Amino acid sequence: MSVGERARAAVPVLSPVLIVAGLLLVAGNLRAGITTVGPVLAEIRDDLGLSSVAASALVSLPLLAFAVVSPFAPRLARALGLERSLALALAVLAVGLVLRSLPAIAALWGGTALIGVAIAVLNVILPALVKRDFPTRIGQITGAYSVVQAAFAALAAGIAVPVAGLSAVGWRLPLGMWAVLALIALAVLAPQLRRRTVVPEGQDDVSLATGAVAARSLRSPWRSALGWQVTAFMGLQSVGFYVFITWLPSIETASGISQEAAGWHQLFLNGFGIVGSIACSFLIPRFRDQRLLAAAAPSLIVVAVLGVLFAPGLSGVWDSIAGVAGGASIVLALSFFGLRTTHHAQAAALSGMAQSVGYLVAAAGPIAVGALHDATGSWTGPLLVLIGVQLVLICFGLLAGRAKVLG
Repeated sequence: MSVGERARAAVPVLSPVLIVAGLLLVAGNLRAGITTVGPVLAEIRDDLGLSSVAASALVSLPLLAFAVVSPFAPRLARALGLERSLALALAVLAVGLVLRSLPAIAALWGGTALIGVAIAVLNVILPALVKRDFPTRIGQITGAYSVVQAAFAALAAGIAVPVAGLSAVGWRLPLGMWAVLALIALAVLAPQLRRRTVVPEGQDDVSLATGAVAARSLRSPWRSALGWQVTAFMGLQSVGFYVFITWLPSIETASGISQEAAGWHQLFLNGFGIVGSIACSFLIPRFRDQRLLAAAAPSLIVVAVLGVLFAPGLSGVWDSIAGVAGGASIVLALSFFGLRTTHHAQAAALSGMAQSVGYLVAAAGPIAVGALHDATGSWTGPLLVLIGVQLVLICFGLLAGRAKVLG
C-alpha cells in the first residue's frame, strides 16, 4: 500500500453533509469581511480623519496580502495538512476581524492585514479540499461555494450601514461582527481536524509551482505572451471590481444618494455578480473561443460607469449591470487558467502568476482612484480613468480569449 493510500485509509469517515456545510461556511468568509468596508468607508474616513488615499489603501491591503501570501499557502498545507491549515486561517480571520473593529487606528490596519493573510490561505486551500472530498462533483461543489461566497459578500455590503446605525460604536460593529461567522465555520470544521491530509507538491491544485518534470517539458507562463495577456486580464478586471466596492458608495453619496441606499446598491453589485457568474459558466463551453465574452463584460462596465456619471439617480440599475459584468469577468479570468494551458501543473503555474501579479494591479486601482479624487476634488476624472481601464481590458480580453494554449 502506498503512502497516499495509507493516508486515505486512516482518514475518519465523516458525513458528507457535515463536510459540505463546513465548505460552504468557509466560503461565506471569503469576501464578507472585505465588502462590508465600502458602504461605511465615508464614516471611517470622517471618524479617523483618513485621506482618500489612506482609505483606499485600507481596502487594497487585503489584495496585497493575497498577492504576497498565496504562493506560500501550499507550503503551509503541506506542513500542517489541509484541514488544520483551514482551521488556522479561520482563527486568524476571526482575530483580524475583531482587531479591526477596536478603537486604535493601528488595530484597524493590523486587523485588516491579518484578514488578507487569512483569506489568501482560504482561497488557495479550499479548492484542494473540494477535489479531495468530492472528486466527481468538483464543478457542482465549486459552483455552490462560489454562490455562497457571493451571497455573503452581497449581504455584508447591504446590511453594513443599517447595522452601523444600531449602536453607538457605529461602523465598528459591521466590521467586527463577521468574526462570529468565522468561529461558526471553525466549529463546524472541527470534526475534520482529526484528519491531516497532506497534498504532495506538484500533484494537486493547491501547488502553485510546476514540478521538475513539468518544468522541463512545459512552457512557463512567465515567458509567454499569452501568459501575460491572461495575467493582464485577471488584474485589470479586478481593478474595476475593487474600485466599485471601495468607492461606489462615496461616489453615489456625493451625487445626492443617501448612505443607506448606496449601501443597498452594493448588495445589488455583489448579488448580480452571482447572475453574471452563472451566465458566464453556462456560455463558456458554447463558444469556440471566449473573445466575445471577454469584450462584452468590460463593455457593460463602461455602460455602468457612464450611467453613474450622467444618470446617478438610477445608480441601482447601473450597479446591477456592473455586478453582472464583474461576476462574468472573474469566472472568465479563472477559467482562462485551464483553457489556455495543456497540463494541470502548467495551469497551476499560470494561476499563481496571474493571481499574484493580478492582485498587485488590483490593489493599486482603488489607491490611484482615491489619489485622483483628492487631487481633483471630483469623481468625474476617476470614473473616466476607469472607462479607459475597461477599454484596455477589452484589448487584452480579445487576446486572452483566443483559442490558444501556452504549449
